Amino acid sequence: MFDFSILVISLAQQQQLIIEVTNLLNVKFAQFVTLIEQLILFSVAGMPLIILWLIAGGIFCTLRFGFINIRAFKHALDVLLGKYDTLDEVGEVSHFQALATALSATVGVGNIAGVAIAIRLGGAGAVFWMTIAGFLGMSIKFVECTLGQKYRSIRPDGSTAGGPMYYLSVGLDKQGMPRLGKILGASYALLCLLGSFGGSNMFQANQSYAAAAHILPWLADFNWLYGIFLAFLVGMVIIGGIKRISAVAARIVPLMAGIYLATCLWVVVVNLELIPVAIHTIIRQAITPEAGYGGVVGVLIMGYRRSVFSNAAGVGSAAIAHAAARTQEPVREGIVASLEPLIDTIIICNLTALVIVITGIYQENTVISGSQLTVTSFASVISWFPYIIGLTVFLFAFSTLISCSYYGERAWAYLLGERSLIIYKLIFLFCIFLGSIFKLGVVLDFSDMMYLAMTVPNLLGCFLMSNQVARDLGDYMQRLGSGKMDQRIGC
Repeated sequence: MFDFSILVISLAQQQQLIIEVTNLLNVKFAQFVTLIEQLILFSVAGMPLIILWLIAGGIFCTLRFGFINIRAFKHALDVLLGKYDTLDEVGEVSHFQALATALSATVGVGNIAGVAIAIRLGGAGAVFWMTIAGFLGMSIKFVECTLGQKYRSIRPDGSTAGGPMYYLSVGLDKQGMPRLGKILGASYALLCLLGSFGGSNMFQANQSYAAAAHILPWLADFNWLYGIFLAFLVGMVIIGGIKRISAVAARIVPLMAGIYLATCLWVVVVNLELIPVAIHTIIRQAITPEAGYGGVVGVLIMGYRRSVFSNAAGVGSAAIAHAAARTQEPVREGIVASLEPLIDTIIICNLTALVIVITGIYQENTVISGSQLTVTSFASVISWFPYIIGLTVFLFAFSTLISCSYYGERAWAYLLGERSLIIYKLIFLFCIFLGSIFKLGVVLDFSDMMYLAMTVPNLLGCFLMSNQVARDLGDYMQRLGSGKMDQRIGC
């Protein structure tokens, strides 16, 4: 008789097999990412051209639209509070829900782990350049989200489809550049699809697991199990489409941001006398960085890379969410979108940075990085803070995953049609699992490369269509200033 006992593998053997497979996947993925990094980070005099592209885009949009990031700030708040909402406008979600969806895709682990990584690799001065990039990014967000609304597609059932792939193809076609528009639109959709698997997916799973394992050591050998659990939760939401995603995001974003900001402010208030020193350290190291960080250029590059990953200004993905907003005024939605880098980078990232710099853990412990460094910094103030931060990291990662799944979904639909979306969702959920078992360095580099690559077709389109946006903005502000624009409170 056949002895079935020989088919039984011990738990120890199973675990060893999982480790060996994981190591092999890490090696192959690292080789692939290295190749992509060499292609995208082409440098001149030590400065990657892609970073110069982002800096030029931010400066151009800020100057071209007359510092729209400052002068439209109050109006953005009024719109967000619903003072210009009407029930008869076309769209699927409110201004607030669109902002919450876009924020849930950017206010994520990048605000916790990303800042820690920036400080670890670029010194405290990287935070200064993150802030500058965030300020300029407000103007970029205005342009790309205005275009996202202007060239969105309304289906017969009232659902919407929009984003860079649409305004690149349709907008440039109207400017007499149909071939360029199709090439840029398809290129963007492909990069967005890859980006949803990498930066919007793997990194979030990777760092949320790292934070959980730091707090719960027994999870250290079960990253694969954590990946399966997180993928299951995300799958329960993304099956419902943008309406369910925006509804969940509208609840989670204020909650998670409130909890995290309150925790950060507690640490800041407790160490109030150290704030001037921390700010001085950040500014000083931005201009005269310490040895080992690659000089001013190296610190600037790290700050910009982490800022782009934090707020996605220039990436264009937020335009996909804002295209679904209920409004007949594209400029209005662009103005609302300009608030995202302010909330995401200038406020939340800087509070995270202050906590890390104040506590000095990044100098005392040179081994840990990412979310583990942030968690340890909070623990140095109050021992039970890591549990709050661990919960926040999980919520941040979860909200980012569900929102960014929609971005990739729209890119997939643009390239391959609506009928095969279930295939995309299954691949997306599988990548959550992969992100939990891959090593941070490889996941981080792949995420950065996808985000940076997306800025090439998107910003080129923003440059070429800037005159359109300028005309629309001038008309909108003239009507707003003359009182000809309805303000309907409570509609």
